[in-house]
Amino acid sequence: MSLIQLQRVDFSIGGPLLLEHVDLAIEPRERICIVGRNGEGKSTLLRLIDGEFKPDDGEIRVQSGTVIARMAQEVPQHTAGSVFHVVAQGLGDLGALLARYHQLLGANDLDALGEVQQAIEARHGWDLDRRVAGVLERLELPGDADFAALSGGMKRRVLLAQALVAQPDVLLLDEPTNHLDIEAIDWLEGFLKAFAGTLLFITHDRSFLQALATRIVEIDRGAVTDWPGDYANYLRRRDERLHAEAQANAHFDKKLAQEEAWIRQGIKARRTRNEGRVRALKSLRVERAQRRELTGKARMTAATAQASGKKVIELEHVSQSFAGHVLFDDLSTTVMRGDRVGIIGPNGAGKSTLIRIMLGELTPAHGSVTRGTGIELAYFDQHRVQLDDTLNALDNVAEGREYIELNGQRKHIIGYLQDFLFSPERARAPITRLSGGERNRLLLAKLFAQPSNLLVMDEPTNDLDVETLELLEELLTDYTGTLLLVSHDRAFLDNVVSSTLVLEGNGHVGEYVGGYSDWLRQRPVAATPVVPAPAPAAVPPPVAIAKRKLSYKDQRELEQLPARIEALEQDIAARGAAMNAPAFFQQESTTIVAANEALAKLQGELDAAYVRWTELDG
Repeated sequence: MSLIQLQRVDFSIGGPLLLEHVDLAIEPRERICIVGRNGEGKSTLLRLIDGEFKPDDGEIRVQSGTVIARMAQEVPQHTAGSVFHVVAQGLGDLGALLARYHQLLGANDLDALGEVQQAIEARHGWDLDRRVAGVLERLELPGDADFAALSGGMKRRVLLAQALVAQPDVLLLDEPTNHLDIEAIDWLEGFLKAFAGTLLFITHDRSFLQALATRIVEIDRGAVTDWPGDYANYLRRRDERLHAEAQANAHFDKKLAQEEAWIRQGIKARRTRNEGRVRALKSLRVERAQRRELTGKARMTAATAQASGKKVIELEHVSQSFAGHVLFDDLSTTVMRGDRVGIIGPNGAGKSTLIRIMLGELTPAHGSVTRGTGIELAYFDQHRVQLDDTLNALDNVAEGREYIELNGQRKHIIGYLQDFLFSPERARAPITRLSGGERNRLLLAKLFAQPSNLLVMDEPTNDLDVETLELLEELLTDYTGTLLLVSHDRAFLDNVVSSTLVLEGNGHVGEYVGGYSDWLRQRPVAATPVVPAPAPAAVPPPVAIAKRKLSYKDQRELEQLPARIEALEQDIAARGAAMNAPAFFQQESTTIVAANEALAKLQGELDAAYVRWTELDG
């Protein structure tokens, strides 16, 4: 039996239905990713499942005894107290008693301590106290630390602990990788793979999605569709569906146009027309009016300036420290015109400081910085400070202009904003009403409206849906100027940058050819995923590792891997096709779960085979 069933669920927030006739079954031990554009209702679906929202129509059935916990997209305001206190809140009133008990342990109020202790004993709460302690240990969290003093990444880990302490059968996560660095994302990915319950999550991180999801649920124009298998399988099937939909719509529109032409024929034709055909035409008109069109794609264009000098930025023996911590020591590097440089490192490692030094906003403690000639800068700030909350979207971008110049072409500001998916009404709305994704799109529109030949982007991917991310990738790939990109999105880095500067700890900055995956292959053997730990001092990291000679056993394995990879891909494709048939979901739930688990196991074997092939062939 399914843990949760949604049957013909409707939900709206004014206007058209946000979710319409949703049928969805959630089984044990699934890892389901909910995908869709910003504003399609992904977070709303999670809130319906955990009971925060009630459907306008339809029914949500939860199997008796099923525990559901949700980790919100943003850290709730006014969250305060110790880490233990915040985690214990996941247990409700009894959790508050346990938090009060731990707070009083350090005080001198023995009477109050005794009262709380008696209340906990009366409700058999000491087992739950041990549960909180166990979750804190498992997630490596300091129970006595002040929550407010933690980094953004650690706060999100505390909120995950708060959700887990209830021992949920179903865990709901809304953008869990937002504001996490790569090390934290890797940790979370591994943790969730080992989670014994069912996982429903929303993410824009495609590497995270591909690694975790065993099933994809898509929300598109109010409809929810199910896609068994991983993200790559979903992308293939979605393209096939959209192509079939476009063909069906074109055929329908052609038929409607023919019927409209017939009804408008001369007097003789109208005298003899078939009334049944007239009724059919009216029905076609109603059907066409009810069609929900696919939202248009963003059409991003960046205004480019005259080329800068050949040498854009040169750092020589630059060193910088903060609060006694060495961020980088004796760093020398040169950024040339047309370079696309990714900057990687954990939160607090000094990435933004390095950017500020490169741009001349901060003078380094030691060393020199030389900037080239003819530089015209456009800067995307992750905190979006360039946006004025007192203005609407239109005025933020227009800055008093009615038209903007884009590479020699004049464009009205309303038309330009429509390219970034802002309707005229939305463009005139106060930006305080915009979602995080919309604010990021607005900042991109503001940024790209100004001519530039040096583009600096600090975490531009937060809150953007996957489709907009892919369009941004295309624009940055085609950008003719120089790009400096700070990001924790591994797929985005791989697809955009041509080299990386990695803050590897202890003041060392490694310089590598390629993106994130290339850095993983090239980094020194002793290095671990970006952590502020000492790097080898005597020998700088090589740009590339010489190809090692394989043993006979490894060479034999390498020769056999292509055939194994092909066989796995064929098996996965065949199973995916069978699971996509309507009859598949009419089977027993145990059969469906077993098939999902088998498919996930095969996908894991395929991923491992690709990794092994890269290791041996590298």
